[in-house]
Amino acid sequence: MDTRGISEPVRDACDVVTVPTRQGLEAVDILRRGTGDGVGLVIHDDGCDTLGFLVPSGTAAAWDVPGSTCTETDGRGLRLDPEPAPPVEGSDWLLPPGEADLATDPAVLRAALGEAARLIEAADSCR
Repeated sequence: MDTRGISEPVRDACDVVTVPTRQGLEAVDILRRGTGDGVGLVIHDDGCDTLGFLVPSGTAAAWDVPGSTCTETDGRGLRLDPEPAPPVEGSDWLLPPGEADLATDPAVLRAALGEAARLIEAADSCR
């Protein structure tokens, strides 16, 4: 996901975990069915190739989940913004402000992405 067209700072800084759409949608479902640990804001690119989970600033420093990328945005203007406009040009909300927490807990997201990858691998092996 291209984070160059980022909006002006408004609120707490965040990082963005980017994953392929299929894995991201599975993870969103897992998070929404979870034990009360909420999913934060989620954006998708215009081509619907990737999803971006907004996570707390500093997450990128320790992110190590295969198949995903965590982009550090602190200092480049991306902020957790409760306004309705998506924070990155060329994107739109999958889970917009008002329908989700501001950020997803990185540990909870890591577990959900792992489970999503296993579900996708199992489904693909049945074909």
